Amino acid sequence: MLTSQNKQNRRNALPVTALLAGAIIWGLLWYPYRLLEQAGISGPVATAITYIIALLLGSAVFRNHLRRPHLFGGKPHLLFWIGLFAGWTNLAYVLGVIHGEIMRVLLLFYLAPLWTIVFARVLLNEILSLHGYLVITFSLAGAIIMLWQPENSGSLYSSYADWMGLSAGFTFALSNVLSRKDQHHNVQLKSLAVWLGVGLIALTYSLFLSPVPVLSDISGKMYLLLLGVGLIVLALSVIMQYGLTHTPANQASVIMLAELVAAAIGAYFLADEAMTKREWIGGAMIVSAGLFSSRMNRA
Repeated sequence: MLTSQNKQNRRNALPVTALLAGAIIWGLLWYPYRLLEQAGISGPVATAITYIIALLLGSAVFRNHLRRPHLFGGKPHLLFWIGLFAGWTNLAYVLGVIHGEIMRVLLLFYLAPLWTIVFARVLLNEILSLHGYLVITFSLAGAIIMLWQPENSGSLYSSYADWMGLSAGFTFALSNVLSRKDQHHNVQLKSLAVWLGVGLIALTYSLFLSPVPVLSDISGKMYLLLLGVGLIVLALSVIMQYGLTHTPANQASVIMLAELVAAAIGAYFLADEAMTKREWIGGAMIVSAGLFSSRMNRA
């Protein structure tokens, strides 16, 4: 019995470990995208290339999962929506961290537990408890404190990067809940859907840039960096989808807060960025709301 219990605990720990490792890596992934931006490769172009690399490599590795019964069994429309919303999540995240302050964008991104409440209720039938209302209140109050500008007649200030962070958190919560809802498709297919979704959305976005990007002047070192990021995205997507599939949506949102720790350390040492006192207060409220979210629903 003890052996069986230990095996069960080990199985339960694997998805949590996967999410934790993915969150830490994701919290530092902004840095190579900034390097690529400085080298003349815009965020949308870099995102499109790295995720297309992940898609091509992943398609070769997971080719046995691309058979028709695997793709169209269960509810295939969920794969489409996972890819679509994950596509915008990743592109908006990259745009936000390239053009804005790392921690500010990430803290606004981590309003995701607030959006998770709504989506988990609608899509997973998780009943909202008192803790859920506390999460809503704390999350919104923290965002208002971060965005409020008392020196500007008390108006709310939000930059382009802020909006990218907010929208990325919204669609992250939705794709998170959909991934949990989709128990018909395996991790490999969900990962392929994410890579395809991000690649298509980022590529489409790139076509509207002016001027249209030209890659002929990119150095060999930057091509190697693109390949390296593509490989990281490949591994990261698989372990994240595994964790999201086998972890309750609200618990996953809390575990993902580890990204903030990694990002804070990275922003300090790599980008020399510091937050204002008001941003610290608002951010602390958002993080607190995320921690409360692990208890915010009753089955």
